[in-house]
Amino acid sequence: MANGRKLATLKDAADNITMLPKTKSGLPEWQTAIEALMLCSRGGQTMLARIGVMKALNRDVERVFNADRKETHWGKRKLKQDQ
Repeated sequence: MANGRKLATLKDAADNITMLPKTKSGLPEWQTAIEALMLCSRGGQTMLARIGVMKALNRDVERVFNADRKETHWGKRKLKQDQ
């Protein structure tokens, strides 16, 4: 969350969403999170609600590809014919 509080339960997430201003809660990401939480409260999948809330919270974060990542530890596959 923006104020540093952690969302431990789905009720915490729902309370957080209800406190949002109308301009923010009207965004498509938050609408999806609200819908997933409502479905979860009626016996739906809790993981979908978690994903919806996390995507809404991190909607402004841009994922960047890091080309300098460490190579995999197993290296190139060796075929029997190449030995």
